[in-house]
Amino acid sequence: TTRQMCARHLARTKETTMDFIRLDPSDNVVTATHALEIGTVVENLSTTGLIPSGHKIATKAICNGAEVRKYAQLIGYASQNIAAGDHVHTHNVAFRNIDMAYEYCNDQRHVQKVPHDRRDSFMGFRRENGTVGTRNYIAVVTSVNCSATAARMIASAFTPEVMADYPNVDGVAAFVHGTGCGMAGDGDGFEALQRVMWGYARHPNHAGVLMVGLGCEMNQIDWLLEAYGLKQGPLFQTMNIQSVAGLRRTVELGIQKVKAMLPVANQATRSPCPAAELKVALQCGGSDAWSGITANPALGYACDLLAAQGGTGVLAETPEIYGAEHLLTRRAIDQDTGDKLIGLIRWWEDYTARNKGSMDNNPSPGNKTGGLTTILEKSLGAAAKGGTSPLMGVYKYAETVNAHGFTFMDSPGYDPASVTGQIAGGCNLVCFTTGRGSAFGSKPAPTIKVATNSAMAKRMVEDMDVDAGTMLSNGDTLEQKGREIYDLFLRVASGEQSKSERQGLGDYEFVPWQIGAVM
Repeated sequence: TTRQMCARHLARTKETTMDFIRLDPSDNVVTATHALEIGTVVENLSTTGLIPSGHKIATKAICNGAEVRKYAQLIGYASQNIAAGDHVHTHNVAFRNIDMAYEYCNDQRHVQKVPHDRRDSFMGFRRENGTVGTRNYIAVVTSVNCSATAARMIASAFTPEVMADYPNVDGVAAFVHGTGCGMAGDGDGFEALQRVMWGYARHPNHAGVLMVGLGCEMNQIDWLLEAYGLKQGPLFQTMNIQSVAGLRRTVELGIQKVKAMLPVANQATRSPCPAAELKVALQCGGSDAWSGITANPALGYACDLLAAQGGTGVLAETPEIYGAEHLLTRRAIDQDTGDKLIGLIRWWEDYTARNKGSMDNNPSPGNKTGGLTTILEKSLGAAAKGGTSPLMGVYKYAETVNAHGFTFMDSPGYDPASVTGQIAGGCNLVCFTTGRGSAFGSKPAPTIKVATNSAMAKRMVEDMDVDAGTMLSNGDTLEQKGREIYDLFLRVASGEQSKSERQGLGDYEFVPWQIGAVM
């Protein structure tokens, strides 16, 4: 696996300073650990040009049309003859759609579960239905863009001064979006939005929920209540602007409803809960060449530790496992689970073709500046976030994740939309790796951010919770860094604020995935 390759290399280079990293003997490229001048000696050859940090160098001649290999896997094809020592990147490497030969259930590494009497715990909020939250919010959720202003006005009334009287409540958060009407009343898009709304309405990090609609929209609140069996009560209320008779009255009534919820929500207190109740969204954004070498494998190790506790890791971003999905089918618990994953890949191939796009529209310009050349290379590194545990389940976007262990959820690679689906699926923590730097945060599930390189971690010290770059700069092992991330899961789940929380992020990152025509 990618993680094992990185661990082997880092173990070999722990006590020596090197100009490059070779991840596997079969690779025909290596990665520069820092910017290299022309003529730098790399594996008994000289670089033919300047090599930026994190970028690839050919270690042998690669003929036009031949495979370029990294992580012992195909990452692209030479688009021209490449000489030994050349810089290998977008100017001389091409992407092609590939036909994978899939194998199923071949890498079933047994997860050694920690005995129940020795399992870790955190201080969480145990809800009446048995679920466990890591935060205690009141949510104002909109059914349509037309009620977004009302929801924000309601939430903004609950200032820090007001909330000081309710120390056990983390805040009143508005979850607003730009859809809910001008859409078909059935099909993928409508069903995905309904799953998102239901997921946020029933999320264990919410003590109370107020749903606000306009009244005439396609996405009717009453339909949601009927479809999912939701019942109104002291901590679950709904209202429509048209029925209440206008924006001002809606805001006033909404504030009254939330005020009535606050004393009840404040009665919730933290108690010891097993780590098995953690459901962590595994995310990356602003990736670079180090993502697949440091932060993502370390997060994968933390995911394996969580799985051994009976907890759940949820990988997502289907376009960003393209070219690495064959590694995941080998870990599927059964063929049906593997086939579900391949079905998602086929859907995305068709989806991008219909919209005159390409699966290689990803990586982004920032990814490429950071050394990632094709989606195949990016995906091999991104998949490392899932560790090495068996793939226990594959889920639709925003579908409730009920399996324990390593799982996968369909979503776009666009981080806010992807995380929105994972939180709707029940994730009560988010762990987000980044190489270029990200200012992402989320509510009601807090985001932990892991830097892939120490230079960025120092530059954005107020944003990064963990510096995984020390795996290169200080010789920290994969196990040490993975354990550091896992321990931070427990602390943040118990109430320690992540750096994104301290900066107030999360109010604008609720972005349900819009699928289908806007009409």
